[in-house]
Amino acid sequence: MDKHFKYKYDDLFNPTLKALKKLGGSGAVSEIEEEVAQLLNLSEEATNEIHRESTTKLAYRLAWARNYLKRYGLIENSSRGVWALTEEGQKTTEVNQEKVKKAVVKKDREERLQKKTEENGSPELQDTTEEIEEFSWQDKLLDTIKSIHPDQFERLCQRLLRELGFVNVEVTGKTNDGGIDGKGMIRLGGVLSFHVVFQAKRYQGSVSSSVIRDFRGAMSGRADKGLIMTTGSFTREAKKEAQRDGATPIDLIDGNDFAEKLKELNLGVTVELVEEVKIKPDWFKNI
Repeated sequence: MDKHFKYKYDDLFNPTLKALKKLGGSGAVSEIEEEVAQLLNLSEEATNEIHRESTTKLAYRLAWARNYLKRYGLIENSSRGVWALTEEGQKTTEVNQEKVKKAVVKKDREERLQKKTEENGSPELQDTTEEIEEFSWQDKLLDTIKSIHPDQFERLCQRLLRELGFVNVEVTGKTNDGGIDGKGMIRLGGVLSFHVVFQAKRYQGSVSSSVIRDFRGAMSGRADKGLIMTTGSFTREAKKEAQRDGATPIDLIDGNDFAEKLKELNLGVTVELVEEVKIKPDWFKNI
């Protein structure tokens, strides 16, 4: 089996459609990713190969594949990050890669001309889904987080957990820059409380399954739940190990989730919405 991820984004059009069909017509990004990895019989090394620090090549290229399929009208996504086959998508078993690319680039060019933007001849899509734009702001945010002092990173994690509803959040160990350990409590519905221990890893690349196993060993008897946050990503085996049957489940927050949570909570991130005014000539004609 090839150790490298050799599929281009357009090679993932059909596997994405097939994965969504197997998932019953809809699926979260993580489910689609796992299903495609199985369909293509990818090795662990290929699945985990990094595109840029917190994103794997598989995740990045699948995002582009979904972008094209969405513009081609075969899939759609909700604001909650669930992707689903459209009516047309349900009827489609397979697509011709070149045909999809040409159609989407043509559509893109027409829209650009309509917007009177200078045509620069680039085949890159101007109208990318928010998902792909996210990769660029998340990278910037994670770079910023990686450059702050270890103490500041500890305080950031503490603040993030508090904003997510944890109480009594303590940073217990000033181990090293690689990982901080802490504990807190989360109350569900103001009634049930769970003791949670967490570890935060500030580094590039992937957290492996051995880190999950060591952490599970360390938390044994000390807490009801465990949480590991990283500015990088988790390998596929690490994700499986975290949710392994019969073992205490450990929740994982990777770099992209970390960035997303900071954005949701407006912690060091502001979102500016640009107003676009559209005139509807037909409305005036029919008045």
